Amino acid sequence: MDCDAFFAAIEKRDNPDLKDKPVIVGGGQRGVVATCCYIARLYGVRSAMPMFKALKACPDAVVVRPNGDKYREAAQQIRAKMGALTPLVQPVSVDEAYMDLSGTEAVHGAPPAASLARLAAEIERDIGVTVSIGLSVNKFLAKTASELDKPRGFAAISVEEAESLLGPKPIGFLHGVGPKLAARLESDGYDLVEDIHRADVKTLISRYGETGMWLKQRAHGIDNRPVRIDEERKSVSAETTFNEDVSDAAWLEDQLWRLCVKTADRAKKTGLDGGVVTLKLKTADFRTLTRRVSLSEPTQLAQTVFRAARVLLAKETRARVRYRLIGVGLSELSDHKADGADLLDPLIAKRAAAERASDIAREKFGTDAVITGRAARMKKLQP
Repeated sequence: MDCDAFFAAIEKRDNPDLKDKPVIVGGGQRGVVATCCYIARLYGVRSAMPMFKALKACPDAVVVRPNGDKYREAAQQIRAKMGALTPLVQPVSVDEAYMDLSGTEAVHGAPPAASLARLAAEIERDIGVTVSIGLSVNKFLAKTASELDKPRGFAAISVEEAESLLGPKPIGFLHGVGPKLAARLESDGYDLVEDIHRADVKTLISRYGETGMWLKQRAHGIDNRPVRIDEERKSVSAETTFNEDVSDAAWLEDQLWRLCVKTADRAKKTGLDGGVVTLKLKTADFRTLTRRVSLSEPTQLAQTVFRAARVLLAKETRARVRYRLIGVGLSELSDHKADGADLLDPLIAKRAAAERASDIAREKFGTDAVITGRAARMKKLQP
């Protein structure tokens, strides 16, 4: 199940004046499109498109800043309705999930198709957004079906019709085949899915490695992945896009600190700590750079994340390159107690205790109750 233009749908739900207007949810003139409504899509606007290109394609669009708390609240309400249908729900993102409905017919007194149709109607009635549903025997075909009839779609693909449905489609139609892989396949003569049907699996593997086997299976509608409810979160991160391209190392460092605090707060809320810090930068010409470093011990502290990311940033700012985006993340997550002791950093326990005491104060008395000297300086410089 996939919500239709979820963020934009929530904004239209909460502001009826937007109902018949093209709406883009995104980050200002220099940000990117988080999502857009189907009216805006008619003009060629797409998710992840730079905002200036989106507004050039659709100059009359209404741009709305993302409201993550509002979207998460609606997503939780939807997730609760899915959980009432089956305990086997695997979220893919905030607005998309797989559900395994095996054995639920007796419980709900209806076949899965009827139960899903009722679910879609309940979500639209109670939460005010529409969803598209794909029903099939496995994840790949269910995802494919969900894309056939958006928005407010409902499609089913049987295992018997999978090959005949997929065969005439362009190779990029296969979910998981991105533009680069599609271009490579087309240059090798695999223009249609049916070209993969005819190809020898050994030839595909010799040419594309494990991807060759994956292509052969998906082209025939084969996918043995189960719906998992124990999928682990892979990372926590935060990023920001600037209003103007920036090369000033000190200013970039200030922004990095702010993002380290956000990332650490998210790690603490999920009870996870990370062993790898990743710095993300996007240049003025839209090149993305990622740099990472492994820590001696996992952490969820903003100070520790910042100390590692700061070194990575310093190496990239020496050449005075201008950047439009900066981000930081923690990966290789685990849930064991972090920041207790480190032979390479004997003061870590004291810093951890101080930071967590500050977290408690901020939660109780507000974000400005306890701030660092750097944060105070940044706040003073704000217009």
